[in-house]
Amino acid sequence: MFDEDRFNEFLAARDDWEANTLDEWLEGHPERKEVFETLSGYERQRLYTPEDVEDLDYESDLGFPGEPPFTRGAYPTMYRGRHWTHRQIAGFETAEETNERYKYLLEQGQTGLSTDFDHPTLTGYDSDDDHSEGEVGRIGVAIDTLDDFEDLFEDIPLDEVSTSMTINSPAPILLAFYVALADQRGVDREKLRGTIQNSIFKEFIAQKTFALPPRPNIKLVEDVIEYCTEEVPNWYWANVSGYHTREAGGTAAQEAAFTIAAGMGYIESGIERGLDPDDFAPRMSFFYVSQTDFFEEIAKFRAVRRIWARIMEDRYGAESDAARRMRYHVQTAGESLTAKQPMVNIARTTIQALAAVLGGCQSLHTNGYDEALSIPSEDAMRIALRTQQVIAHESGVADTIDPLGGSYYVEKATRDMEERVLEYLAEIEELGDGSMREGMLRGIETGYFEQEIVDSSYEWEKRKAEGDLKKVGVNCFTEGGDDTEIELFQADPETEERQKERLQRVKEGRDDELVEERIDALREAVENGENVMPYLVDAAKAYATEGEMMGVLREKYGTYEDPGVF
Repeated sequence: MFDEDRFNEFLAARDDWEANTLDEWLEGHPERKEVFETLSGYERQRLYTPEDVEDLDYESDLGFPGEPPFTRGAYPTMYRGRHWTHRQIAGFETAEETNERYKYLLEQGQTGLSTDFDHPTLTGYDSDDDHSEGEVGRIGVAIDTLDDFEDLFEDIPLDEVSTSMTINSPAPILLAFYVALADQRGVDREKLRGTIQNSIFKEFIAQKTFALPPRPNIKLVEDVIEYCTEEVPNWYWANVSGYHTREAGGTAAQEAAFTIAAGMGYIESGIERGLDPDDFAPRMSFFYVSQTDFFEEIAKFRAVRRIWARIMEDRYGAESDAARRMRYHVQTAGESLTAKQPMVNIARTTIQALAAVLGGCQSLHTNGYDEALSIPSEDAMRIALRTQQVIAHESGVADTIDPLGGSYYVEKATRDMEERVLEYLAEIEELGDGSMREGMLRGIETGYFEQEIVDSSYEWEKRKAEGDLKKVGVNCFTEGGDDTEIELFQADPETEERQKERLQRVKEGRDDELVEERIDALREAVENGENVMPYLVDAAKAYATEGEMMGVLREKYGTYEDPGVF
């Protein structure tokens, strides 16, 4: 698309500017520092020009929105057709309290639900288990049985609202509760819309709420892929997460690369089950963070769509746009929020949310300004949701597709991000002797991923400590604002006892013989290597507890001890 003569004229003009304008100016006006870096530590040039996009091919590298490689957007009209889903996470104390928060957020204009679970639920222990003491309902909602799900989704039409559930190792069990609830209400399984995170690789890499060893846990992921493809076709069987890799200190390229590699691992798992990528890949989504470095994040979002489209077509032979199209949820960066001057967090979240929108997200969670201090209050969640609504309805940025596309800087940053990600993917593929699934497993077992993140995290913290990375209210502009009075969420100290009493009532009211029969059937299915999902759904309907079902899986698969990397 370049005229060679015109381009040579530009190069001459640039040389003239540098020699006769820039150099003279710098003698009297030196720049603030010698090297400017992104949040991830990648160097930024002083200026981006046509020279930086000289070899960019519009059709093959950018294309049009809704067409491969989807760099400019996953869908042909993007937000001109409908805005992204406003999906605020909720989850605290018991099912009743979380249900009230759901209803509040829906009344405020939220368009999708998202659930956080407490630590016992995330790791597969019941609320009355000794492992759960002091943790019930603290960082998310406590779920033990189908009875909890009945209250969690009370008065919420499962066939009208899409639901996201952020859980991994016990993901098959939580999905079983949801399917059992839909069956109980007579809701057609084909009408269920939503996603279960089921992104177990990242648990070993970053979040560390695993419950089983990696290899048998991947078998369970395969069970969910197969079950959803056949039984719950509109349900997303995984939301492949990079969020926690970044929050643990990884760079933008590490977040993108490790997430794409995990997604490739799941695709290879589905293929091993005999499934066609064109059939099951459209029901896998991704989950990224949006940090405060505005352009680095936009470049990341554009790059991952392009990389994924090419991988799905070239490596896995996907033919449909649906299988090649990367869709993703974004959450603003919890790590970036500060306890000092907490209202400043609204500004950080706004910048991060804007980057997510300009990057082309399909759904978005904006963090509450108080999340460095507590679980978000209703007021903080309302302001966070309003932030999305201002961007959607007032800013005008949703009225045209990829408005920053064509920027010399954005296109060069997108290309640079793509190259860094591809370098990581090549390393992981080599770890697995050509298999990304095996590369992910060996990378976990050898500590490769953790070491990469630890090294990046060290550099990041060092830059903060040295003041190279500015944090308003923390290492600069620290005066004022600390006395701001904000209403913090107050946890009910009686939650744990109330949840234990509730669980006891369920156990006393259920058919113990039926529970035992279905738990035995689950055990036999595990021993025979069958898909466990139908057995989990049956056990859920008998009001077997999550801990009882996870107990069978632990009994047969064992547990996992993290080797640790420092």
